Amino acid sequence: MTARVLVVDDLEPNVKLLEAKLRAEYFEVVTALSGQEAIELAEAQQPDIILLDVMMPVMDGFETCERLKANDKTWHIPVVMVTALDQQADRVAGLNAGADDFITKPVQDMALFSRVRSLTRFKQMTDELRHRHQAGERMGVISQADLSKFDERPSTVLAVTDSASIEELDQGSEHLPKNMNLVYENDARMALDSIRRGEPDLVLIDLGLKSYDPLRFCSAVRAFDMSRLAPILAMASADETRHVLRALDLGVSDYILSPLDTEELAARVRTQLRRMRYIEHLRESFDQTFEMAILDQLTGLYNRRFLSSQGVRLVDEAQTKQTPMACLMVDIDHFKNVNDTYGHDVGDEVLKEIAGRLTTSVRGSDLACRTGGEEFAVLMPKTPRSSAHDIADRVLRSVSDEPVVTSDGRSLDITVSIGCSVLTEADNLAMLMKRADQALYRSKQNGRNQVTDEAA
Repeated sequence: MTARVLVVDDLEPNVKLLEAKLRAEYFEVVTALSGQEAIELAEAQQPDIILLDVMMPVMDGFETCERLKANDKTWHIPVVMVTALDQQADRVAGLNAGADDFITKPVQDMALFSRVRSLTRFKQMTDELRHRHQAGERMGVISQADLSKFDERPSTVLAVTDSASIEELDQGSEHLPKNMNLVYENDARMALDSIRRGEPDLVLIDLGLKSYDPLRFCSAVRAFDMSRLAPILAMASADETRHVLRALDLGVSDYILSPLDTEELAARVRTQLRRMRYIEHLRESFDQTFEMAILDQLTGLYNRRFLSSQGVRLVDEAQTKQTPMACLMVDIDHFKNVNDTYGHDVGDEVLKEIAGRLTTSVRGSDLACRTGGEEFAVLMPKTPRSSAHDIADRVLRSVSDEPVVTSDGRSLDITVSIGCSVLTEADNLAMLMKRADQALYRSKQNGRNQVTDEAA
């Protein structure tokens, strides 16, 4: 896997050394000699990962990282601090500043490449969601992500271990936010069942697990649809370096070495959960955009665009399989009078109420849509004429039998007129709907509040 890596260090020899190592592994490399230059390049070139030196004049690595993580344009880019500092306090300070990991100089090539590939893989997996979210922002249908709220939602952290590290984890949990619940599981198979159900938000896996192969466990978590992007934090001893590198290759999000530092553990958990919340936000935004493309926002029914695309498919399927199909066109009677007399707010309430009654009157297999104004269409697969007429009568009664009560207490008697048509071998969607519309017109002419079949 290749990637664009931004290397930041105020000493040019250090930059050249890292650049040479990365280029030898076919990474694309961009370099910066100061924190400010790094921020500008990160915004402009959107690298897949940033390798950031800590000890720099004017703006050190901690401040640079904080600014990158506070910027909506660069928040999502993984940052690995590369430094000669090896004190635990420095590591925790970097993690609290938003860094995804620390690599201590002199850099071990295998550890560097494995970490770069792991973080890059995750970043590239989420880029498509991020691009769709940005498109929604530009169209004004999605609001910008409020990163500060990602830490507020309650979370469950599942620790899978059969060793004495439980005591260390208990101490570390004291530094976690109060909305995070730490639970333990010493049976890996039970843990996998829980993960498959989507219950924990983050998984802590002990790479020293004796009762089950911990690497196979990590692989299984990544194989589940529910947990493909879920954060996995590995716990390992200093002599399990090979296990750590293999775990990163298998998709583990991060790792921490024992003896566990409680503040570092809490910082890494917070970082991973915050990133997961960001991914969830992108997914929810994409679902919202998708719904807005196919749903009528007032009534919640499918819109005309969706009717056009899905209707053609349903007609083709019915003709290919030679199954019956029917169409209803439904129009609210005297709806203009409702708007003119009571205002458009009341008119909107009537539309929503009639749409709700229409939805409960037709079957789950029927496609109910708002085609515009006060008109609705219902496509009914596998429905002969007699059944279509029965459903139309049910829709008619659901509207006329009970008045619509508005939010200000008004009780309005509303009726609808309905036209019904059935599919023939020569029909396409437009012809089927046109005949139903013509039948609807005759319902209007004959006094409204009635169902009319198409002319024989």
